[in-house]
Amino acid sequence: VTVMAENLNIGTMIYYDDYQTDDSKIERFCYNDDTTNCDRYGGLYQWAEMMQLPSRCNTESCADLIQENHQGICPDGWRLFTYDDFCVVMGYEDKYDDGVKGLRSMHGFSGTNSSGFSLVGAGLRDPDGGEFKSLKNVAFWFYPQEHEYDETLYATGGYISGSNNRAPQPDDGDLKTYGFSVRCVMVENQAE
Repeated sequence: VTVMAENLNIGTMIYYDDYQTDDSKIERFCYNDDTTNCDRYGGLYQWAEMMQLPSRCNTESCADLIQENHQGICPDGWRLFTYDDFCVVMGYEDKYDDGVKGLRSMHGFSGTNSSGFSLVGAGLRDPDGGEFKSLKNVAFWFYPQEHEYDETLYATGGYISGSNNRAPQPDDGDLKTYGFSVRCVMVENQAE
């Protein structure tokens, strides 16, 4: 798979205490409401925004709207990052036995970047009070899939901390209203 080397950073910035509910445009959170943080770490997006689905999909199931190779807010020719993509990325040729550390950026995220994935600790936007947390400490992202725990409120996702080598698990997930990073994957040419 070919994954973008940086977190996605598109859309109009809205403030921490708001929700991404304007379905007519792409909205993003910037850590601490500072656009320079979006420039450095990428935007933070709620699940429905990332999926480019109606904002109601953050509080109700929209499983019937999820497509294979779901594009969401990714540019044309790209799709949203999945757990299977993570497994491919995690399977990089690990010459130095770096594991997850090899996925993390060397710049402020305690990694070696031996995989070239360049993961940065962009933190998150917490829906409870709209707080920003974990900048430079943790990278969070959603997958284009609702979580079986509660498909109305939860989506599957992953996270990697800068302080340990825990790899994301297939059953990880969180509230759809969190603001997480987005990575896009190039759509493979199906015609051969």
